[in-house]
Amino acid sequence: MNTLYHYPLSPFCRKVRLCLAEKKIEVGLVEERYWEQDPDFLRRNPAGKVPVLKMGSRTMSDSAAICEYLDETHPTPPLLPSGAEGRYEARRLVGWFDDKFYHEVTTKLTGERVYRKVMGTGYPDSTNVKAGARAIKYHLDYMARLLDERRWLAGNDMTMADFAAAAQLSCLDYTSDVDWNRHEVLKDWYAKIKSRPAFRSILADEVPGFTPAAHYADLDF
Repeated sequence: MNTLYHYPLSPFCRKVRLCLAEKKIEVGLVEERYWEQDPDFLRRNPAGKVPVLKMGSRTMSDSAAICEYLDETHPTPPLLPSGAEGRYEARRLVGWFDDKFYHEVTTKLTGERVYRKVMGTGYPDSTNVKAGARAIKYHLDYMARLLDERRWLAGNDMTMADFAAAAQLSCLDYTSDVDWNRHEVLKDWYAKIKSRPAFRSILADEVPGFTPAAHYADLDF
């Protein structure tokens, strides 16, 4: 049995879960409170981060590396384009959401509103929350510009880039931190990806002490 050590509101874990589900790879989920630095978990990944995927005798970490491994070993359906230019664009956008979006938006909003309480590191920093609320507008506008020209973020086919973006936005949507009325094209994109069977288990996630937004699991939001 494959096992994914994860945390429900980790966008990096959600990205891997989406790739696994899209490729119909069965996996058992083990919730890992990674910030507690449990010795058993550190043996699986000395970096002390989730996700960690165990498949047979292989234990893998780093969400981007895991997703590319899954795409190479389970090529149907493909989550990276076949051509070099398309693969570059998809990888560029995965990097954008994993790095720039995560640090400018997710850590400032989900990080302050949820992670602090769960990890017991104090109260939300209002300066960070305000910075995240400003930054998300820029990112939503950028995504809308891409989607005005393409069917999906990286081109005309759904790719890993869409999962990277949806993973971040779904965490923010849990606490209603996304203004879906800002761009209709973006709302339509999210509704399309949210309705995929791969998204079902993610929409069932709950974090104790936090009630998801009323529209969170609604496919017709």
